[in-house]
Amino acid sequence: MSDINITQAHSLAPEAARAAAEKVAERIAREFDLACTWHGDTLRFGRSGVEGTLTLAESQAHMNIKLGFLMGAFKGAIENKVAEKMRSVFAAA
Repeated sequence: MSDINITQAHSLAPEAARAAAEKVAERIAREFDLACTWHGDTLRFGRSGVEGTLTLAESQAHMNIKLGFLMGAFKGAIENKVAEKMRSVFAAA
């Protein structure tokens, strides 16, 4: 299994941070056909070969993605796309 960890600082209010997380989730869910559910301040997502979390804190959002063997071949591309999306939505304060 291959891990991706991305932490993005933000200065958003809790409601705005959750809305930003929803935007990230919508994008990755659509692109990678993932199911997403909230558990408190943590958004869990997954499908066969991919699982992860997006956790909101007061001044940062942290994404952890675990890629199975086949999806691991795309780790660089996935990491770049997700990091770019997180930067764009969480920096838009």
